[in-house]
Amino acid sequence: MIRKEQVLQDVVIKFAGDSGDGMQLTGTQFTNNTALLGIDLATFPDFPAEIRAPQGTLPGVSGYQLRFSSDRVFTPGDECDVLVAMNAAALKSNLKALKKGGKIIANTDGFDIKNLRLANYPDGINPLEDGSLGNYEVIKMDVTKMTREALKEITMGTKEKDRAKNMFVLGFLYWMYNRDMDNTIQFLKDKFGKKPEILESNIKVLQAGYNFGDTTETFTTRYKVEKARMDTGEYRSIMGNQAVAYGLIAASQKSGLPLFLGTYPITPASDILHELSRHKGFGIKTFQAEDEIAGISAAIGAAYGGNLGVTTTSGPGMALKGEAMGLAVMLEIPLVICDIQRGGPSTGLPTKTEQSDLLQAYYGRNGECPMPIVSASTPSDCFDAVYEAVRIAVQHMTPVIFLSDGYIANGAEPWRFPKSAELAPITVKFKTELGHGEEKFQPYLRDEKLVRPWAIPGVPGLEHRIGGLEKQNNTGNVSYDPENHQLMVKIRQEKVDKIADYIPEQTLDSGPESGKILVLGWGSTYGAIKSAVAELQQQGYAVSHAHLRYVRPFPKNLGAILKNFEQVLIPEINNGQLIKIIRDQYFVDAKGYNKIMGVPITKTELVMKLQEMLGRVN
Repeated sequence: MIRKEQVLQDVVIKFAGDSGDGMQLTGTQFTNNTALLGIDLATFPDFPAEIRAPQGTLPGVSGYQLRFSSDRVFTPGDECDVLVAMNAAALKSNLKALKKGGKIIANTDGFDIKNLRLANYPDGINPLEDGSLGNYEVIKMDVTKMTREALKEITMGTKEKDRAKNMFVLGFLYWMYNRDMDNTIQFLKDKFGKKPEILESNIKVLQAGYNFGDTTETFTTRYKVEKARMDTGEYRSIMGNQAVAYGLIAASQKSGLPLFLGTYPITPASDILHELSRHKGFGIKTFQAEDEIAGISAAIGAAYGGNLGVTTTSGPGMALKGEAMGLAVMLEIPLVICDIQRGGPSTGLPTKTEQSDLLQAYYGRNGECPMPIVSASTPSDCFDAVYEAVRIAVQHMTPVIFLSDGYIANGAEPWRFPKSAELAPITVKFKTELGHGEEKFQPYLRDEKLVRPWAIPGVPGLEHRIGGLEKQNNTGNVSYDPENHQLMVKIRQEKVDKIADYIPEQTLDSGPESGKILVLGWGSTYGAIKSAVAELQQQGYAVSHAHLRYVRPFPKNLGAILKNFEQVLIPEINNGQLIKIIRDQYFVDAKGYNKIMGVPITKTELVMKLQEMLGRVN
């Protein structure tokens, strides 16, 4: 049979099934395979909110969206070209995101009477049979039956055999997109090398899926996406939480400070603990505490002892850590608090994304308690952003909040390995003896940055008092003096404000330096804003994009940039948090675009909003 090969520029695939169907693993393996070919990509894993929702139900659907392209991509795509639906609930949950004319790869075994009822389809209605999918190309295959057939000679239980059915789908997609399976076979060998029966079953089913595409005459076309044009270098696919871990390791190595992570597991931050615990060869110590307060308190103790102290959490944990964060501000010691945001309030949406904690990071502590805030924009940017958070913490003797979110943390994209020489130095100066004319150690005597010295316990002559009570200027003694309290509050604020003298000025990501609209963003809205603005720029509109890494203090020139535009739009995955701060500090009548659904803002949404705003100013 003659096969055609069609070259595509851009493809979006959504893998969807029950939380036990292995869709995250399938998507990750296809992602890794794509990255090895030098194709640009972006991913969006979508986890069910419930830890173990009833099988086959809508709340139990797990998804993984992957976009890959021969051009640079910045979002995982607004609509899918291909939807892999392992059961009826997966189809029902994701059909609205499939393009008209798109492909549905449906596991027919997941559309029996029981699965249809669990997915809340009316009795007697099967979307694979009733013609309702006429606008799509439906590829029906009984994945479960063919998986069992491929494993008929292996003495495993039916339940164990069915666990490999995700490999059948993966093998078929490898055939469909003209891919080699070697990297996945090697992954399976590494993962199941000590379990030969499980290893054999997964490889057999992977190959069966590939052969199904190759031998079935129904499929006459295979597809190929060419390598993307990217900067020269060595790349790998990286997820946001991985990049945070590697950025912390790099900062530890460059600063010469041993890394101590004191933390408590919480979604979606836990993977940072898991990743760092694998790298003890770099002198890393990871401590899983009994609760959030113990985790940050241990990290504060480690920082006081001369370590790079780090704690990781999400919104609810930030609330619990608040008092200890105030202690770190009062002590003026370096500490990095990594907040991987999720939907709130309270327990909220643990597996869904939201830019929910900016106001908490700014104001969520008692008293006047200023802390620098650094935000990451993409999965790979987490490396640079958390590295910068460490640099600021160490060189300005202050706790720093690093903000990411679930979208960034679990998403993946290509990352070019940096060289050590490319990384900014992180200079550490411990105080080892009296100086500045001191007869007795003055722990709050400051330099030109208003930074106090870092003195490690045990150094003779540098003994000093610590604790959360207000400190007397210079001496560090406990003080209840009203004038001293006001002085120390003002100094701590000024020290954070002066960090603006030591960070880069704000630049435009794209667009003219003045014009109709500036789209100002922070965090994970980066890709959607960049793509939407680029589309309007191609249409000839004077629209620009600026994205913030330094959220507190802001870069010194930000106010001047804002005043160069007729309108400012601030898209956020919250109910409007950055916009409040911008209006407060710069008296700019910025407009907001807010989405609070636990999912990212899309490019299409922003294009429509910007077109509406442009219509008003033209």
